[in-house]
Amino acid sequence: MRIPRRLVLPIIALCVFVLSDTAAARFLLPHRAVYDMTLIKASDRSGIADVTGRMIYEFYGSACLDYTTNTSIVTRIDSVTTSGLTDQQMTTFEAADGNTFSFMTKTYVDQALQKEVRGTATREGQNVMVRLEKPEHKDFDIGSTQFPTQHMLDIMNRADAGETLYETRLFDGVGDADKAMTTSVLIGKKAEAEKNDPEAPALAKLEKDRAWPIEVAYFDDSTEGGDELPQTIINLKLHENGIARDLVMNYSNFSLSGKLVKLELLDMKSGICDK
Repeated sequence: MRIPRRLVLPIIALCVFVLSDTAAARFLLPHRAVYDMTLIKASDRSGIADVTGRMIYEFYGSACLDYTTNTSIVTRIDSVTTSGLTDQQMTTFEAADGNTFSFMTKTYVDQALQKEVRGTATREGQNVMVRLEKPEHKDFDIGSTQFPTQHMLDIMNRADAGETLYETRLFDGVGDADKAMTTSVLIGKKAEAEKNDPEAPALAKLEKDRAWPIEVAYFDDSTEGGDELPQTIINLKLHENGIARDLVMNYSNFSLSGKLVKLELLDMKSGICDK
């Protein structure tokens, strides 16, 4: 069984998806974050006895230098009769103007490459055209949508404006990269981490540790009528510098926890615009 990879965080939306001055000026901190992943619960139907793993997420770039992310998720999944190791590696590049997004995902099961997905999404007017290179060449239109960093900046801007609930679409190159997902976003009140928060040691490098509690539900709208129930629900705490923590990933038959255990601040030059 393969763990779905839908994190995002990187998570602006005017009608034509033009970045606002506020969005362009917001500083997202280049960083490497390490999360320990554990199983919260699993239904009998899932067949899962236990899940352990680690996710490493790297973020580079700025509104002047574009955005690059590298994500690696390694999980060991135990069932009653078997155990397997899954390694999912994803690299993305997103133009700061929100017009181009490229992605590459490789999935290994017990160290053997099982799947590779590679392609580019380009905004043409209000719609986005996707060109897949792997697993096969394919071109298609996915309509109006955001890309991951746009999505995250949109959440922050709406949080600053006092919004608490809204809906938009997201294309992040996850899975077969053949569709955008409708996302329903719930934004809570920004708060500081509690003193006994288990992630507090990793947050020590941050000057500010206030974060919004966020819930993002992902719906598949590619079928007629769309899904009534979300395929995935992600809960997290999102700092205004782009760092995410206290992850809870709810899938149809199981849920995982992702706790921030290590935070490394990367070269600040990759996030600063020349005047």
